[in-house]
Amino acid sequence: MVQSLHLTEVRKFTELIAARIQGDGQRPQGAVVLRGEHIYNCADTDRNVYFVKSGQVKTIMVTASGKRCLLDLYLPGNVFGELCLTNPRRTDTAVAMADTELVRVSHQRLLAILDREGLLELFTAYLTDRLAEQQRIIADLVTLESEMRLAARLLQLSKRFGQRCDRGMLISVRLTQEELAEMVGTTRSRVGFFLKTFREAGLLVSSANSLAFAYTQSSVISVWLSFWRSVSRS
Repeated sequence: MVQSLHLTEVRKFTELIAARIQGDGQRPQGAVVLRGEHIYNCADTDRNVYFVKSGQVKTIMVTASGKRCLLDLYLPGNVFGELCLTNPRRTDTAVAMADTELVRVSHQRLLAILDREGLLELFTAYLTDRLAEQQRIIADLVTLESEMRLAARLLQLSKRFGQRCDRGMLISVRLTQEELAEMVGTTRSRVGFFLKTFREAGLLVSSANSLAFAYTQSSVISVWLSFWRSVSRS
């Protein structure tokens, strides 16, 4: 039976995979991608999985009308591009949000390493958790108002990337208001208004390069969102 992984276990697991790849005896394929450059594009044939050593990456999709959707973010220690295990053609585009150093490994080599190290079941649990997270995000997009969608995504980011600090839970991820809007399906101006509302309510502290949730307020928001979701989906 495949069990769910805790967030701290996910971080340890992805770091473990990266360590196994680099200690595999074969020289890993490294790449440095400058800010704004594409790692791969939608419709590309690419059967590699990527590990972030430094920097920051986002994956996006663009509709036929040109509207952009920011799917996910990846920081050092994170893995992306796993869909190549089932489909060689990319359905998203990966973009470096800062100068980024990557380790690239073919899907065949990755599966061989996972099998040899006895990590296939853990990798399946990791992929299952990622799928469940994406399902929650889709449900929020369909059922929550835009202000609640933004609160939900900020909480998700704090759980994935947050670090404790004197102000609360620090989200040390560089995101513009435009990118936040692409994450929750609204406009940049509305995101700016919602962030101002959160700050005035004492829920959020922001600076040029970071956001921070207060400890007590983040717990309140979590309960509030759980209630709102249950009402919205009943």
